[in-house]
Amino acid sequence: MEAEAADAPPGRVEAALSCFSFNQDCTSLAIGTKTGYKLFSLSSVEQLDQVHGSNEIPDVYIVERLFSSSLVVVVSHTKPRQMNVYHFKKGTEICNYCYSSNILSIRLNRQRLLVCLEESIYIHNIKDMKLLKTLLDIPSNPTGLCALSINHSNSYLAYPGSQSTGEIVLYDGNSLKMVCTIAAHEGTLAAITFNSSGSKLASASEKGTVIRVFSVPEGQKLYEFRRGMKRYVTISSLVFSMDSQFLCASSNTETVHIFKLEQLTDSRPEEPSTWSGYMGKMLTAATNYLPAQVSDMMNQDRAFATGRLNFSGQKNICTLSTIQKLPRLLVASSDGHLYIYNLDPQDGGECVLIKTHSLLSSGTAEENKENDLRPSLPPSYAATVARPSASTASTVPGYSEDGGALRGEVIPEHEFATGPVCLDDENEFPPIILCRGSQKGKTKQS
Repeated sequence: MEAEAADAPPGRVEAALSCFSFNQDCTSLAIGTKTGYKLFSLSSVEQLDQVHGSNEIPDVYIVERLFSSSLVVVVSHTKPRQMNVYHFKKGTEICNYCYSSNILSIRLNRQRLLVCLEESIYIHNIKDMKLLKTLLDIPSNPTGLCALSINHSNSYLAYPGSQSTGEIVLYDGNSLKMVCTIAAHEGTLAAITFNSSGSKLASASEKGTVIRVFSVPEGQKLYEFRRGMKRYVTISSLVFSMDSQFLCASSNTETVHIFKLEQLTDSRPEEPSTWSGYMGKMLTAATNYLPAQVSDMMNQDRAFATGRLNFSGQKNICTLSTIQKLPRLLVASSDGHLYIYNLDPQDGGECVLIKTHSLLSSGTAEENKENDLRPSLPPSYAATVARPSASTASTVPGYSEDGGALRGEVIPEHEFATGPVCLDDENEFPPIILCRGSQKGKTKQS
């Protein structure tokens, strides 16, 4: 869930942010700027708390945080071939690695760290940063498009398998073996993402009109959603909700689409014996005699809900998160703002913008007042809004929203491939020897 902001076209103000990404469980937001990077906690609608900020590395274009821990990975335009891993709470560099070409993207979970170059992918063991595998001679991937399941038990990796079609290669990051290839789209891929358990994979092509969801590891198509028909768009962000009930897609247009993954059944329930039910049966039967493209279009589901942005053409990323016990749609934009919407999980419809936060400054009380776009809410609805608790601890065992593990608390053994590991004592996380080496021919390749 990371995006690099594109250069501004002639006549448009340069993007305020160079990159931005949500962490794996959507509880934190990281941004990169010309002067450094910042990390924010997403535990409240009203207040955007800055967890950490650094100006030591300028011109940051990749910044990724491991859940709510104090481990952060940073790449700068000043050294685009070098990955830097920091323990920001201690203010120490854990290690850095240099690669043969520019780093395009980085993905990580509690077991694996992936570094994606244009024609290769490096797979590291995140506990000791040992290089486990190098995937060489992959199809040219100039955008660094790849996805990694956040569930370390299912550390599946997905990346484009073709330059001309929407083929996806599914790779097992644990066994270090290819699982299968999925013919997802006719056109080249624009976005791919796993759900939180690693059991589903969603994809969109460069046309941006159709979004498909596949089972993992089988690669069978489960759902097909139509984002639109009138125009092609560039999908900039594609993400599942943490409970895998919704799928959110944002693009270079002013509309964010949210799709609902209905429960799959082996057979459709019998339609009622009414005129509308009869017509529904007739239309369903008619699709068997229509051209394949028309039939597919009639069977594709539409958006369950939408969010309207007050701009278009800006690079942005979206996510679905639960904040203060209510579902929210969050959109971070290269214009330097975070937009928060209410989402009705029952009726859908258009999401309501309730708050806008500036990501480049903490904001004065007067600015926060001006940015508060929340409409008056009926008492029955307001009564359901839980007040933020005094503790902002994450639900992830062993982590806290203040940027590190709770003092003395040990992450349970099941949180890692082998463990336990304490994040906040004298042993660095990952507990590795400082390493500053070039990744050239140091491990087995494929």
